[in-house]
Amino acid sequence: MARTPSTMLPLGTPAPDFSLLDPQGKPYALADFADAQALVVMFICNHCPFVKHVAAGIAQLANDYQPRGAAFVAIQSNDAEKYPDDAPAKMAEEIERRGYTFPYLSDPTQEVAKAYRAACTPDFFLFGGNRQLAYRGQLDASRPDNGKPVTGADLRAALDAVLAGQPVPAEQLPSLGCNIKWRTGNVPDYFG
Repeated sequence: MARTPSTMLPLGTPAPDFSLLDPQGKPYALADFADAQALVVMFICNHCPFVKHVAAGIAQLANDYQPRGAAFVAIQSNDAEKYPDDAPAKMAEEIERRGYTFPYLSDPTQEVAKAYRAACTPDFFLFGGNRQLAYRGQLDASRPDNGKPVTGADLRAALDAVLAGQPVPAEQLPSLGCNIKWRTGNVPDYFG
């Protein structure tokens, strides 16, 4: 299982804008989440074992924090032609299977992933009400093969701080997962 860490986009970075479609063709943009006190942007996919490992935890996290004023959006940026399990029709099935209560959007050009400097699935970005990056990194310390439970502890602590108007914990560890499956010739320059 290949392990790719997140790039750790600099804290304070403004949330890059996006305009993407969900599997039913409904458009979503960053502005659609303007009223949220916090916004979690997640880069996930259907087939990655790291995402499968935390999918139920992601669904529970959203269920716990949406009533408190946080918004969630998931983005699938893998090359769906080479990885058909990540195509929009399969995304619709995943929404139903996992009980996701947030938009799950397709990024077919991979430009949104590049704007966020996303590197892996899952990759998490938390923006405060001012839409500046307050946290990026792992959901928690659980991995498919380490026996630690999926708690969402790291992202939960960051969400609690943002929603309370407090500083986010300084220690932020990179997420770890499968690399985003870039289209041929589309690998971002931030991979050197």
